[in-house]
Formats: sequence, C-alpha cells, structure tokens
Amino acid sequence: MTLPDQPAQPTPADTSLANRYGTQKRSIKPGTKRILGGAALAVGIGFLAWVSTSQSLSDVSFKDVGYSTTDATLAEVDFQVTREPGTPVKCAVKALDSKFAIVGWKVVDIPPGEGNGTADGGRTVAQRVAVRTESLAVSGVVDSCWASNA
Repeated sequence: MTLPDQPAQPTPADTSLANRYGTQKRSIKPGTKRILGGAALAVGIGFLAWVSTSQSLSDVSFKDVGYSTTDATLAEVDFQVTREPGTPVKCAVKALDSKFAIVGWKVVDIPPGEGNGTADGGRTVAQRVAVRTESLAVSGVVDSCWASNA
C-alpha cells in the first residue's frame, strides 16, 4: 500500500524571497539625500567654474588670415597670434586637401616678444609659415596655439 505524498511545509514568501535575493535595502534618510544632493551640486558648480576660467587663463588666441599654395608640395599659411608680450607660443598649422584630409602639418615656435610701441603693446604678431605637403593643398589653417615653457 502506498501512502499519498505529503505536501512539504510551505515557507513564508518573505523568507524564501529573502533567501533568494537578499534582504531589502535600507532607504536613505531625507536629510542624507539633501546633503548628497548639495554636495553634488557644489562639485558641479566648481567644475563648471574651473572649465570656464581655464580657457581664459591661457590668454593665447589666433586668427587665420589667409593661405596660398605655390605647388603640390608647399603651402603658406598667414595668421595672427595674440598673447602676452613675454610669452613664447607654439602653434600647430595644417594644410588640407579638397576632402579636408590633412596633407601637411607643422608646429611653429613663436618667440616671446617685447612691447614694441604697437597699438596693442606687442601682444599680436603676424606669422607666415611654409608647410610642406604631400599633395595639393586647397586650404591652410591654424589648428591650435598654446603657451610654451621654452
């Protein structure tokens, strides 16, 4: 004679879920949420202030004036650099082809200048740079300029 199957003792649903997934997480108190939110806001404002002032501290700017291509191996780029008179500057100049691919690249050293009686006290200097190219360039521009420590 066989005995009917005895059902297993059911465990409470809360206990079986806790065993499977772990216990519930504790919630964060409202005061702690406010402190964390304020700290995150302060960090965000500090970061934005740093980003906005770091660009203005460099005080080096440039302006493309023109370019000319003499042949398929040489392009000349004219530009102006504005910086403090005693600051040496480096500028990256590039020549581009008709598909905007870089066909020539040169880093130029601009020595520190003195205030030579110009209207802006020698802050702005004009430069003409010859850039060797690997194919015919249809444009020449300054990519970036930065203050160097040389």
